[in-house]
Amino acid sequence: MGKNLLLWVVIGLTMMSVFNMFSAPAAKSEAMTYSGFIDRVNQGRVEKVTIRENQVAGQYRDLAGEMKTFNLQTPNDPNLVKTLLDNQVEVDVKAPTEVPFLLSILISWFPMLLLIGVWIFFMRQMQGGGKGGAMGFGKSKAKLLTENANKVTFEDVAGCDEAKQEVTEVIEFLREPSRFTRLGGKIPKGILLVGPPGTGKTLLGRAIAGEADVPFFSISGSDFVEMFVGVGASRVRDMFEQAKKSAPCIVFVDEIDAMGRHRGAGVGGGNDEREQTLNQMLVEMDGFEANEGVIIVAATNRPDVLDPALLRPGRFDRQVTVGNADLAGRMQILKVHMKRVPLSSDVKVKVIARGTPGFSGAELANLVNEAALNAARLNRDKVTAADFDEAKDKVMMGTERRSMAMTEDEKKLTAYHESGHALVAIHCPSSDPIHKMTIIPRGRALGMVMRLPEKDEYSQSREKMHASIAIAMGGRVAEELIFGYDKVTSGASSDIQMATGLARKMVTQWGLSDKLGPLLYSENEQEIFLGRSVAQQQHVSDETFRLIDMEIRNFVDAGYDLAKKILSENLDDLHRLAEGALEYETLSGDDITKILAGKPLNRQDIQGIDMRKKDHDHGQDENIDLDADAKPEGNEAGQIH
Repeated sequence: MGKNLLLWVVIGLTMMSVFNMFSAPAAKSEAMTYSGFIDRVNQGRVEKVTIRENQVAGQYRDLAGEMKTFNLQTPNDPNLVKTLLDNQVEVDVKAPTEVPFLLSILISWFPMLLLIGVWIFFMRQMQGGGKGGAMGFGKSKAKLLTENANKVTFEDVAGCDEAKQEVTEVIEFLREPSRFTRLGGKIPKGILLVGPPGTGKTLLGRAIAGEADVPFFSISGSDFVEMFVGVGASRVRDMFEQAKKSAPCIVFVDEIDAMGRHRGAGVGGGNDEREQTLNQMLVEMDGFEANEGVIIVAATNRPDVLDPALLRPGRFDRQVTVGNADLAGRMQILKVHMKRVPLSSDVKVKVIARGTPGFSGAELANLVNEAALNAARLNRDKVTAADFDEAKDKVMMGTERRSMAMTEDEKKLTAYHESGHALVAIHCPSSDPIHKMTIIPRGRALGMVMRLPEKDEYSQSREKMHASIAIAMGGRVAEELIFGYDKVTSGASSDIQMATGLARKMVTQWGLSDKLGPLLYSENEQEIFLGRSVAQQQHVSDETFRLIDMEIRNFVDAGYDLAKKILSENLDDLHRLAEGALEYETLSGDDITKILAGKPLNRQDIQGIDMRKKDHDHGQDENIDLDADAKPEGNEAGQIH
């Protein structure tokens, strides 16, 4: 926007300069009336005049005898010249002023040129300043990255060794093709990077640009799709034409699902513009013309919505999965991000990596950043293990809301709610160990119990799923047992949502229902219409649909009954754990074990917790007048577990 504005300012100044160049500056002189001019002529005070059409300029003497200049407009007086000559006035006649030819053309065409300029300006803005301006609709927006434009290398990418090996081989193929083609092999045409968000797909693409000694074009899938039909297909053709001129080269398409979605998918038909763009991409990648030396590297986190024709061999020959890293991979990722952070001696990378199972590369980067920010807030010179622990809690559970004033009754209810979750988790052998329990509001929750697996998990057993449902019901059951049926709150809304969603997947997707069997009754990414997915409307009868609802209800009820049985049999432990939560507000897994065993807690271990509790109570006392009537959100207690 600044460049366009500057351009128009320069054009305006140039036009003003040209206009001033061709227009003679008017001399400063006295404006005189025609009658006054004739009187001065008759008095003999006018010395000289210059006549150009109806304009008269000249010199005269005032009453003091001083010479002055004047100018005026004269009427069509045929006796004017005779009067001047009779009074011995020197008369000079000039030809009419002629406007320069170029200036006359400029003046006549100026309105039209202004309209054209404004139209071009707005068309450039609509097209995002793409190549060719208003006439560049079909030009590709792919950016050619130079060596200095991207400093990311494979050393900056960790936790995905197999994916790095795949793309490294492609780069070596471009550098030394004879090494691979001597046995009849052909260069792959496309590599698709698939994985959940935050695992490093785009970062890996940037690393390819940093490592490759060949031209590297970068573009997003959304850059192909426009409001005009045919524009995307034209941009695909233009992109491949540019790539062929620079072959061998690599073209990186980020978020390819924006233009490669399954054709004809969705209710009401497909999208003509997107489908034409996809058709052109299919032809360019594996059509009649060979694109030798042009490799397409694409990234997406939604491979299930891509068109099958795009995924077949000959187009995307390799599909590389970039998943969440394991323990060793998380250690490598943490080391990469910790290079720029001064660390204290108590920071152990392996300990942090073991405490973050399932974290993606982006989440680990955010963890290191939050730890550094926390250390900076406390004016520390180095980032300590306590900063990483606080950052992990913030990333996983949300920011503490200590300014939120809760009454004693609400704190007591939250303590029993979270203690119910924790106690059921302890008595379910298949449950993950408890990492931390808190009744301090965090994020959108009034309290929570955080469980972490002891090792990386890639699947869950039926036993663990049923245990998770029971644990989710533990908070509601604890409220009912302690406070009575009529005192149950809406704090278990997220627990109910989680339990119902898990039970639905067990029945409809994972085949864990004995009555319905190992069949698929629903698919991901299906449009919902009147409470049922399109797949269910087409393939599931009304009787089966009712049976699905009954099985989901049975799974949730079974979890509720198990939680009620556990808490009823361990009511004393529930009271003991709730009292500990009310006293210390935040308890670790070891603290919970000691409380249930009747052992006293080490005051030094919880000194920081105790100090934060005092600060929290002090803050509540200060705000008691302002927030005496404040009520916490009823549906937020125990939202994350």
